[in-house]
Amino acid sequence: MTDTGDVRALDPVSFGFDKGQILSVVGPSGCGKSTLLRILAGIDAATGGEVVIDGTRVSGPFGDMGIVFQRDLLLDWRNVLDNVMLPAELAKRNTPDMRQRALDLLRELGVHEFSHRYPYELSGGMRQRVAIARALLLRPSLLLLDEPFSALDAMTRDQMNVILQRLQQHEKVSTLLITHSIAEAVYLSDRVVVMSARPGRVLDIIDIDFEKPRPLSIREEPRFTAIARQIRVLFENEGVLAA
Repeated sequence: MTDTGDVRALDPVSFGFDKGQILSVVGPSGCGKSTLLRILAGIDAATGGEVVIDGTRVSGPFGDMGIVFQRDLLLDWRNVLDNVMLPAELAKRNTPDMRQRALDLLRELGVHEFSHRYPYELSGGMRQRVAIARALLLRPSLLLLDEPFSALDAMTRDQMNVILQRLQQHEKVSTLLITHSIAEAVYLSDRVVVMSARPGRVLDIIDIDFEKPRPLSIREEPRFTAIARQIRVLFENEGVLAA
């Protein structure tokens, strides 16, 4: 039998973070993380509450943000540079300065030499770098990342974590990252929102005060492992992970 009734994805949740920070939302599959991101982006409407960005209540698509999804959504018939330039074309800002901005982002992300290649010629990690460049092209005030590295192998994911940390600091863009990975959340974030299983609610909000930039080796330090353990215990207490 198929249940066609409504599914409550989220209980009321409340959190915030400062401009220029990275906030991660970590939780089990189906807990409403992606629903939360879609509400923040103005793609889906919330059935209650409100979203406020820079003092502005968001009730529909919010123009001053970039989004990167788990799938890169690159257009296979456009080369790398033309994919990155797409937001500028849609905003009627296809100028030489914007083209240079695209090339600079590709250079910072380590894929500038592939600017005239097509997406099918790139690895998964390279495609996601292009997607990040596209999302940042118009200098958004907010960057939303919906599990952008979940399909990558462990080594490539580590590499992308380092790249994202460096780029986010350089761009000074406020960033919300949806992830399943506790280690990724703790490594990248200034704050971590820990979500319960569906319907998602906030179990805890943990501030991460490690200095940036952070080397990958910080994940081996006792303070890091203690924070990761604190999050795992929250999931264990919820029955999400076996104790």
